[in-house]
Amino acid sequence: MPVFRTASEEETIALGEKLARQLPRRAVVLLIGNLGAGKTTLAKGIVKGLEVAAPEEVSSPTFTLIHEYGQSRRVYHIDFYRLETARELATLGLEELFDREAVFLIEWGERFPEYMPAERLEIRLREVQGDEREIEVTVPAPTRGAELI
Repeated sequence: MPVFRTASEEETIALGEKLARQLPRRAVVLLIGNLGAGKTTLAKGIVKGLEVAAPEEVSSPTFTLIHEYGQSRRVYHIDFYRLETARELATLGLEELFDREAVFLIEWGERFPEYMPAERLEIRLREVQGDEREIEVTVPAPTRGAELI
C-alpha cells in the first residue's frame, strides 16, 4: 500500500485533502500513531477535502470524544484515547453511527479493532524528524467483529 512523506503541517493537510477525494460517501478511517504523530492534522485535511469544514474548525475530540462536521455530507471525528474498556466504547453508540452514510475518522482506533467494521482504511502516521511524517495507508484483511457490551 502507498507510503507518503510530508515535511510540514501544510503538506500533511494537503495529503489529507488528496486522500479525501478517494473516499466513498461511507468510510471508516482509523488514524493510528503516537501522540504528536499528526492524526488530527491529517483529519483537518480530510475534512477540508470533503468540503465539510475548514481546517481551523477541526480540533482533536480527545475530551468530547466525538465531533460532527458537515450537513449534506457528514464526518464524525472520534477519539478513543481516553477510553480503556469496551464498556466505555459502548456508551458512544457507534453501532448506530456506523449505520449512517458518513465518513468516520477515528483516532486511536487500533485500541478496539475488534469493534471496527471489517471494511475500513488504516492510516499509520510516524514522526520521522521534526515536522516530517511518514504516512502509510492500508486496507486490512477482514477480521471478525465483536458485539459491543
